[in-house]
Amino acid sequence: MSLKHLAEDDRPREKFLLKGKNSLSDAELLAIIMGSGNREESAVDLARRILKSVGENWHDLSRLSIADLCKFNGVGEAKAISISAALEIGRRRAAQEVPDRKQLASSHEAFLFLKPYLGDLQTEEFWAVFVNQNNKVLHFCQLTSGGINYSVVDVRILFKTALEQFATGIFIAHNHPSGNLRPSEEDKKITKQVAEAGKLLNVNLIDHLIINQNSYFSFSDEGIL
Repeated sequence: MSLKHLAEDDRPREKFLLKGKNSLSDAELLAIIMGSGNREESAVDLARRILKSVGENWHDLSRLSIADLCKFNGVGEAKAISISAALEIGRRRAAQEVPDRKQLASSHEAFLFLKPYLGDLQTEEFWAVFVNQNNKVLHFCQLTSGGINYSVVDVRILFKTALEQFATGIFIAHNHPSGNLRPSEEDKKITKQVAEAGKLLNVNLIDHLIINQNSYFSFSDEGIL
């Protein structure tokens, strides 16, 4: 369905989904926060009027009290609180420093990062760490949890997550509860599958680690990736 066939109050949401948040005007963003307009105005038209009253300035809008916002036809207490809450979130976000992402520059650093999650387990689990082009961690998660001997990873789920995170590289890892770090044939097979799939999607498999309580095996360090 095209945007022009949607109700005025629904268009900003649909535009958000179809074209992304950066495509929305200030009025459309404010309209999404409010959710609806009034009998005479769509949410976007009401948002335009509110913003015009403060010179299109978010800082000045944030100075309005709940009572001030409620003076606009179509803005009740609930909408006014939603607007004020959204602006307060923006203020707090601006005041915070961007957290520094952990960088995994080697197999040893990847081991230290994953050891708390995998080192002491009694059953085998398969994890992945998704990184950007500077090897800084974007996301990490458990993909499978198996029996005492092995677990199998779904390569499709692995790369679906990688693409969702805009990752350019992946570390994969699993534990051997027995303590034996020697890779099995299944381990080698999974490594090959992930590496080949990554080449097609331009997402590099940086390393595959096998982890126990005290040490690890690195496919990359051993030259068999």
